[in-house]
Amino acid sequence: MFLRIAITAQTVALLLQAVTAGLLLASPGGRAAHNAMAVGVVVTVLLYLVATLVSRRAGAILPAAGMLVMTLAQMALGMAHVKTLHVPLGVLMFGVSTVQLTRVWSAGRIQPASA
Repeated sequence: MFLRIAITAQTVALLLQAVTAGLLLASPGGRAAHNAMAVGVVVTVLLYLVATLVSRRAGAILPAAGMLVMTLAQMALGMAHVKTLHVPLGVLMFGVSTVQLTRVWSAGRIQPASA
């Protein structure tokens, strides 16, 4: 259950980060919201990594570690104002998180075919 909560929180945080990116473009106060949400993304990414390590789900650990690497790269690109890489990486991160969300929530739901 901890794993499901963690990946859901991560995916929601990444979605909200995209919303604050829109605010960044549309309003003067958007930068503060985007920066604050970046902290939320880091926290949820770390939470998911810890959840995968605690649960010892081999198939989830590597993507969680990869997400941490992407998050650190994303932060560096954002601080350097390299939008041509920052924006596509953010989209990729949301996509990866969504795939992981689907995998975690569907694990254990597949029923074997009865003979």
